[in-house]
Amino acid sequence: MAAPALGNRKSRPFWYHAMWALVSLYFFLSAINLMGGGLKLIGNNTDWLQTAIAQGDNPLIALLASVLVTSIVQSSSFTTSLIITLVAAGQMSVPTAVFAVMGANIGTSTTAIIVSLGSMRIRRQFRRSYCTALMHAIPNVLTVLVLFPLEWITSVLAKPGCDGQAGVGILTSLSQWLASFISLGEIDKGTSPIKFITKPVVSLVSDAVKWVADEAVVLSGLLIATIGLVALFMGLWGLVKNLKGAMLTKMEGLFSKVIFRNDFLAWLSGLGTTVAVQSSSVSTSLIVPIAGAGAVKLRRVFPYMLGCNIGTTVTGVLAATANPTAGAVSVAIVHVLFNVFGNVVWYPLRMFPIRMAKWLSSLAAQNRKHAFIFLAVVFLVMPIIGLVITELFMF
Repeated sequence: MAAPALGNRKSRPFWYHAMWALVSLYFFLSAINLMGGGLKLIGNNTDWLQTAIAQGDNPLIALLASVLVTSIVQSSSFTTSLIITLVAAGQMSVPTAVFAVMGANIGTSTTAIIVSLGSMRIRRQFRRSYCTALMHAIPNVLTVLVLFPLEWITSVLAKPGCDGQAGVGILTSLSQWLASFISLGEIDKGTSPIKFITKPVVSLVSDAVKWVADEAVVLSGLLIATIGLVALFMGLWGLVKNLKGAMLTKMEGLFSKVIFRNDFLAWLSGLGTTVAVQSSSVSTSLIVPIAGAGAVKLRRVFPYMLGCNIGTTVTGVLAATANPTAGAVSVAIVHVLFNVFGNVVWYPLRMFPIRMAKWLSSLAAQNRKHAFIFLAVVFLVMPIIGLVITELFMF
């Protein structure tokens, strides 16, 4: 009896796998919004987000706190918009915000890495998925390693302002100069199509949890985020399971011959997808199971991720139009400059970050604990230790 059943499973038509892949994709996207929504619910109920990011004028604190906050709320768009709002309200200086924006670009990489952990059972697939996620994280980390000391050193060497404040770095100066030529009116941000499509499931789960938790906000947020994490892995499992056989063959042809035919189209796809869904967390996480299944070549993933980085700057620009002060516009420009620099520098030198991603993913595939160690050390342990050291000993 077992043999016929197996044969029936293998003979299932293409439309069957396509249908379940779409259903799994829907729950995968809903889970990302659930997880982020639950964590934001906790943050919005307290002032720890604002306190963590706007604590003093210590560049390291601004950078590391932003990494930590973005890693927790799973959205650089949220953190960047928060930073711009704080600057517009006068609660954070532009020079400090510049370092915070850098941290947000590192912290946003956590979502794709978490998604890649869902394929750990299959070594080859996990290696490809983890490598895909690292192609988003590594260029951002490398860009910070270049721009952070450059901005900090130039701010120290710069002459103090006429009001007695410390000098500003090269990125801050450039962004303020560009902001002086730009006049932004308020623009309607619109609604993310992904959020609109997944709203029924997200609202249903959120309302049910809040009712069960008796409106306890922190508990509700934790439960919603936990349900979102579980649903994310379930959706990922369904998506990966159906992305095989005839389905994978057809998708591989579509991606290799059309969407990812060359680096420019791959970059354009990343930019367009991120602008459309208004979330780099979604666009970068979406490519992880697809590349992990082998439908996209790893060398095309890198320009896609660079395109996603450019696309996510649109959210910051829209946030600045809601608070069109000179400082808010300057911070939005810094966000653009940071990611343009990452594109211009690391695409010509792409073999370095790509090889680094492949090396780290091979280590993780051989011993899975390396994946968790990298995630914990880069996005949690180092920011926390850095915050403690700089607060206690340096300033």
